[in-house]
Amino acid sequence: MLKFLHAKCGAKFSRDLLELYKLMLSEIERVVSPSALQDAKDLVLSAFDENKDGKIEISELAQILPTEENFLLLFRKDNPLESSVEFMKVWREFDTDHSGFIEGDELKNFLRHLLLQCNKENTVTDEQLIVYADTMLQLFDRNKDGKLQFSEMAKLLPVRENFLCRPVFKSANKLTKDDIERVFNLYDRDGNGTIENEELNGFLKDLMELVEEDYDADDLGECKRILLDKCDLNHDGKINREELTMVLMSFNKSLSQGN
Repeated sequence: MLKFLHAKCGAKFSRDLLELYKLMLSEIERVVSPSALQDAKDLVLSAFDENKDGKIEISELAQILPTEENFLLLFRKDNPLESSVEFMKVWREFDTDHSGFIEGDELKNFLRHLLLQCNKENTVTDEQLIVYADTMLQLFDRNKDGKLQFSEMAKLLPVRENFLCRPVFKSANKLTKDDIERVFNLYDRDGNGTIENEELNGFLKDLMELVEEDYDADDLGECKRILLDKCDLNHDGKINREELTMVLMSFNKSLSQGN
């Protein structure tokens, strides 16, 4: 049925579908009892929540989107970035005006880049790209400001793993030298003995994700200022092994104590 509607409605389908969905939600909340609304939510979850976690994830959401939007979401899910250092490099490439946000044209260029990676660029027109960018904004722009901040873009551009989410960093057990060395090597991508530039920003992004669901460039900048002020012992604007050890030990102690 959805494929039939897509064929009939053309490129406007995904945008119109999302607008209709929002309109339906507002109307349902106005006239339907809380119990009936919950029944409706349960019905949607039963249809699309394959892993039964009470959420609609990207792979599940992609089932109800038109072909290209579906493909773009699944491509990113199946091809995650190796680390947040790579995320920061992509961010710098596409945040061309250095505003701290990925805006409409920048998002369109990012989606064009994705299509080029999988040899599908020539099958999509500029008009379709505009529709795809609008769809992604509708899906990931949580605060509805018409652009993607760091935490929103992170949902569209997933990383294989936030290494700092591993149990060893959240337990009361003391971190070992090997634990710290693994973290240092993860972020010191060029192997020059310090975590700096995109490497440091990637580390800060992973830290932010542990304490904030929504964060933007200003939040990341403030986190960087505090970290360097407290832990950059030689004041070179970088983090070396000794300084990272201090950061991780403090972080581990704070989490294990529940602070």
